Amino acid sequence: MRKKVVHTEKAPKAIGPYSQAIRTDSFIFTAGQIGLDPTTGELVAGAVEEQTRQALNNLRNVIEAAGSSMDNVVKTTVFLKDMADFPKMNSIYAEYFGENPPARSTVAVAGLPKGGLVEVEAVVIAM
Repeated sequence: MRKKVVHTEKAPKAIGPYSQAIRTDSFIFTAGQIGLDPTTGELVAGAVEEQTRQALNNLRNVIEAAGSSMDNVVKTTVFLKDMADFPKMNSIYAEYFGENPPARSTVAVAGLPKGGLVEVEAVVIAM
């Protein structure tokens, strides 16, 4: 089984010693994406909805750089700073994973990098 590091300028640079994603022959494992603007490295303005949208755009860009698509996501994990934001996050999430959505876990966390409100990671079928 081969292991390939995935990198794209269309998603924020890693802010630690990790890769945006790792691709194997069968799967792509993404790092968590928060609502960072890839050009500035700063959180997008707004609340959880804007950060969720940016995190999912970043995630999509990483997945596409790995040669797959959002249609091939089989599992996501969503980390929320405040579980009260679940309905708002869920509404934006549904725009990206409408019909036949992947399996998902959502957990509340004490904090996220750069003060983010939401982070999303994924396991994807490599195509």
